[in-house]
Amino acid sequence: MDITKLPAKILRKKLELVAEVTDEIRALIEQMRVDMVLAKGVGLAANQVGKDLQIFVIDKKLAEENQVPDAYINPEITEFAKEADEMEEGCLSIPQFWHMIKRSRKIKIKALDERGNKVKFRARGFLARVLQHEYDHLQGMLIKDRVK
Repeated sequence: MDITKLPAKILRKKLELVAEVTDEIRALIEQMRVDMVLAKGVGLAANQVGKDLQIFVIDKKLAEENQVPDAYINPEITEFAKEADEMEEGCLSIPQFWHMIKRSRKIKIKALDERGNKVKFRARGFLARVLQHEYDHLQGMLIKDRVK
């Protein structure tokens, strides 16, 4: 699959909830993992491959290091820490655009994994940043929207 780029309308849309975790959803997740690696990304949301579904994947090594899933279905960030930091971010959907983005240092997130199991945990540091970036995609928000 090709990575969807601005000005594609799907990148600006709040995505639809996944009704059921099916074999088709798991196949999409597997393809997204491949596409993310090929594109040299650390995360990829479903709308970045043209799908109107609340799904994203993150780098497998990052997930393993933090003992969290690498696939998220219908995620919700339930808590944002007041402490924030800034770091340069880029986006596969906006090639050659890099900017300092301020994000919460710690978050609490809940979601379904690719087997349909509920997961809930606290994330900090780079993991929290990646999860927030991908979650933004599911809300129709891009890093350009976070630039002051």
